[in-house]
Amino acid sequence: MGTPRLMHQDVFQGQRLMRAAFFAAGLFVTLWGVSFLFVDRVVLKDLSSESRGGTFRGMFTSMTGQRQKVIDPPDWSAFCMMSVGAVTMLYAFALPKKKQE
Repeated sequence: MGTPRLMHQDVFQGQRLMRAAFFAAGLFVTLWGVSFLFVDRVVLKDLSSESRGGTFRGMFTSMTGQRQKVIDPPDWSAFCMMSVGAVTMLYAFALPKKKQE
């Protein structure tokens, strides 16, 4: 009867890994949201010599005359990312824990 117990331990290990993965993803998204509170826009300089065609569907980016990519997130994106990250971290704590046998 040792096999079912080992399978139960593997399931518990998977739950612990899922809890850590959800918490890490929530923390990552929350920290990006906090950083968006302090940043108005991000300017990236294009170092390549040849011009590239277009942006990714034109979302939040534009190319200026000096070949710089400007990422200008809307004001609500910081609060949206912080709330989604916080809810994800709360979900990680709400996952069921191992039952004591």
